[in-house]
Amino acid sequence: MEPIDTSLPGPAGSLPLSAGSLPGPAGSLPALDDLVARLGRWSAGRGPLYLLLAARLRRLIDEGALPPGALLPPDRRLAAALAVGRTTVVAAYETLRREGALVRRQGSGTRVAAAALTLDAPRVKETSNPLFLHLLEAPDEVILLSCAAPERPPAELAEAYRSLVLPDADLGYHPAGIGALRAAVAARYAARGVPTGPGQILVTTGAQQGLSLLVRLLLAPGDGVLVEAPTYPGALDLFREAAAVPLPVAVGPDGVDVPEAVRVMERHRPALAYVISRFQNPTGAVLPPLAGRRLVEAANALGVPLVDDEVLADLSFDADADADADGGGPALSSYGEVIGVGSLSKVVWGGLRVGWVRGPAPLIARLARLKALQDLGSDVPSQLAAVRLLDGYAPVLEARRRAARAGHDHLRAELARLLPSWSCAPASGGQTLWVRLPHGDGVSFAQLALRHGVAVLPGATTDALGGSLRRLRLHFLTSPEVLTEAVRRLACAWEEYTAGPARAAAPGRSSLRGITV
Repeated sequence: MEPIDTSLPGPAGSLPLSAGSLPGPAGSLPALDDLVARLGRWSAGRGPLYLLLAARLRRLIDEGALPPGALLPPDRRLAAALAVGRTTVVAAYETLRREGALVRRQGSGTRVAAAALTLDAPRVKETSNPLFLHLLEAPDEVILLSCAAPERPPAELAEAYRSLVLPDADLGYHPAGIGALRAAVAARYAARGVPTGPGQILVTTGAQQGLSLLVRLLLAPGDGVLVEAPTYPGALDLFREAAAVPLPVAVGPDGVDVPEAVRVMERHRPALAYVISRFQNPTGAVLPPLAGRRLVEAANALGVPLVDDEVLADLSFDADADADADGGGPALSSYGEVIGVGSLSKVVWGGLRVGWVRGPAPLIARLARLKALQDLGSDVPSQLAAVRLLDGYAPVLEARRRAARAGHDHLRAELARLLPSWSCAPASGGQTLWVRLPHGDGVSFAQLALRHGVAVLPGATTDALGGSLRRLRLHFLTSPEVLTEAVRRLACAWEEYTAGPARAAAPGRSSLRGITV
């Protein structure tokens, strides 16, 4: 596990970055936020909060995330970040001090004690992103909604597996993907007005692997990468792992600020530009066609590889939207050379690990060679099932769109009923609402909400500009009953949060189980 940066910077967001500035590694959070993220669902257990906090800190020490000598945050700062009373943190630190895990000295702070046996320093970066850390928690009573994806697979997926026939005389190793699936994906692009051949498609184990391969191929340490602010946090993690330098550009109601993005590309000539042009994650914004054309033309003229994350592109709420147009206008790829990344995880099921990259054939060939080193190719049965699904994709897509629209409308209605001071614009597609709190910050509220039975994704984890502090990303891909209960618990948490720190939990107070939103 990667050691946590235990330096103690100023308050999050105290030094806003302009789009043209050169901040630190992509996606990095302030050290305090990094520790809070690594603590995960520390309070979603049984027993006094100080013991739960001590147990999670002990695990981070044992795993090497908090190495010997690491300086921990002062009592008050950690208490504020976790939305607990200072006595909870003091009691947790004192418990670990008595065990010999921590050393506390007046004037020197609290540090991890020297250990007889320590883990070697990690050679790779590891995620501190709560989006992924929630997935690594042991199964419990938490309903995991922080990772927005369909709750269950459609019946068509099971039928596709039941009817598949494995090939004869085939080793099963296809680093670029089986021909039938590459052709099926290429045909979908062609139907959207983007002429594409099978040689321009690389099949990947989900879109996340597609992004990872592109980062490995195109980025070197210190390279600049244009990113939206906010954006998909999983991409920020990949850029951080590559030690790239983020060049964040703000996202508004109509998507990324294209004039500013063009200025950033002209000034810095980044090695990569990453955008989500339709139903942007997390804001839900859609880039207008004219702005999209300007962005593509500028990137092509400046020689900047432009990656369009198309994972959510199909999920329009417009009942009259054409399935090929996706309700969001022409694909960016129709305006020029764009690298598209897509998958079936958001329409079909996250457990179907089938994604793809579309790009120039020479780039796809290089990516295939890189993928061959990783896994020799994605598994063939899943690819055969995907071929069958794409052959009858329209009803699967329409059912998912209807369910997403119903969840969107229900969640907005419940928020308006129980949390009228919160604000969120309606989305025209996608899977999430981008909620603004009237005061406070999303990181500390997320900690308190967890103890009321709900975990949420703070906006700060999505924003390389250091903004979105008062934002939460909530998704609506679950039943109306669960959404109603989740908002009820959020309302209870907000009532306590607005009462101030005086009502935060004392060391002996028990925690509640949680629902993650």
